Amino acid sequence: MTMIAIQDSSRTEASSFADLVVDEAVRQAEEQGWQAVRLSEVARSLGLPMSVVLERFRDMDDVANAWFERGWRGMLAEKPDTFEDWPERVRIEHCLQAWFDTFSAHHRVTVQMLKTKAHLPHPHTWVPMVFDLSRTVQWLREAARLEARYGTRRAQVEEIALTSLFLAALAVWAADTSEGQRRTRRFIDKRLKRGESWMKWVPGASSRRRHVAEAQL
Repeated sequence: MTMIAIQDSSRTEASSFADLVVDEAVRQAEEQGWQAVRLSEVARSLGLPMSVVLERFRDMDDVANAWFERGWRGMLAEKPDTFEDWPERVRIEHCLQAWFDTFSAHHRVTVQMLKTKAHLPHPHTWVPMVFDLSRTVQWLREAARLEARYGTRRAQVEEIALTSLFLAALAVWAADTSEGQRRTRRFIDKRLKRGESWMKWVPGASSRRRHVAEAQL
């Protein structure tokens, strides 16, 4: 076995172990609420020494971080072959909804995690949320394959607009009890359509959109 194969195998095993711990923590949270879950109980339920679990997770906030990484993976998952040809608004909607869909089966627990992280007396959990939000928006731009280069005026406007959209959609989603998250889907669609109408005036429109517009003339 080559060194690369060994490294890949180790990463796969570490990922599987982390997923096992996260899944068990969420399972327990579904029964008793996120704040009641203890890492020691998760380890005991899995038959693992606490020392082994602590090598990967320092605390329950680390477990929550691993849970939310799944949202990033959902956004970055393989896209349809025609994805590049979709309008930017549709690509953004697809990727943003993928984030919410990732957590739809455990909506209540996910909201509890967010509320726990945002608890003001615990700056060690809510301060990093600011950086996680920025990272989420950057991954959203990458996943939606937006063309504006980082540092340009258009990219800066996109980041501000997407941050506002994500936070607003998150607030709607947190209270959304509709089937298939219909309320959240309608909200995202409406906000993106509204944003599309004024983003066309921001300098730096993609060459693809210009070519499409010219072809339609």
